[in-house]
Amino acid sequence: MQTIYEQATYADNNPTWHEEDSPWKANHIRNILQDNHIPHRRICEIGCGVGGILLNLEQHFPDATQTGYEISPYAFARAKERETDRTKFVLGDVTKAEHADFDVSLVIDVIEHVEDYIAFIKNIKTIGTYKVFHIPLDLSVQSVFRMSPILGQRKSVGHIHYFFKQTALETLRDCGYTIIDSRYTASRLELPNQTLSSQLMRWPRKILYALSPDFTVRLVGGYSLLVLAK
Repeated sequence: MQTIYEQATYADNNPTWHEEDSPWKANHIRNILQDNHIPHRRICEIGCGVGGILLNLEQHFPDATQTGYEISPYAFARAKERETDRTKFVLGDVTKAEHADFDVSLVIDVIEHVEDYIAFIKNIKTIGTYKVFHIPLDLSVQSVFRMSPILGQRKSVGHIHYFFKQTALETLRDCGYTIIDSRYTASRLELPNQTLSSQLMRWPRKILYALSPDFTVRLVGGYSLLVLAK
């Protein structure tokens, strides 16, 4: 599967590399770090795409220096054009970097794409004191019943592993991480340009979530899990 990112396949299917979602993701990352008083002067992003998240974090963390690692030459080329004095981009595998001393490493919407995601999560454990993972929760009652949401994610954005909250957290624990904080992010509610089905489900999601967040996420989906771990 890694070859679809190193070659043009993923770039052809996702020409923006989801950069339009970067401000939203950066806001959630800022909040979880600040809420838990996590040092963040040296930030790394593993699988940074075209660099949008780090460039948005520059505005939130003016004293931070940042490095983004990306294996796709297509995404890296676009990120490299936008380097700043405080944010640099590297083409290659972060686990092979000579100097990888960071306060925080970001792993945002990555592990669901990696063929051997268990080995990957273990291999990056020493890259950064703290980790922030963002993991799509593709498994829900409605997604399993309909099947098309899961198959669509597999075809369009390359998800090959599927999680719900408990399996995501237990995977990180099994790989040796301590969970400090976790919270849901609601892409179907907070991001624009949603499909008609997501628009129709907007108010049911809001109402059900107010009554029982965990139940709502398991039932109707449309959420991801943001995890702060060490």
